[in-house]
Amino acid sequence: QVQLVESGGGLVQAGDSLRLSCAASGRTGSIDAMGWFRQAPGKEREFVCAIRWTSSNTYYADSVKGRFTISRDNAKNMVYLQMNTLKPEDTAVYYCTASSRRLTFIKRDYEYWGQGTQVTVSS
Repeated sequence: QVQLVESGGGLVQAGDSLRLSCAASGRTGSIDAMGWFRQAPGKEREFVCAIRWTSSNTYYADSVKGRFTISRDNAKNMVYLQMNTLKPEDTAVYYCTASSRRLTFIKRDYEYWGQGTQVTVSS
């Protein structure tokens, strides 16, 4: 099992930046990729970005490409999401997730999920 704990959410204004962190523990050696999804009220949970655990390969949703950056620190078992130029439509609960299978945007391929952290962007 892998446990994931997110932190760093909050209330910001449009155009601001925010960095989310995700701490992984447990069987981290089984992780192939880690990612972030988000879910806005009344909407489906959607893919944001992901990164391979053992390489620099990354994958971004078009809606965040150029504004968000995912990174990792394997020594600390941490994954980060740097969010710049935030927009009101980025408001959502952000979930950290891990897959033992592959780097993908497909939600069902991620077995492990954190509890989520709220990001609210005011206009």
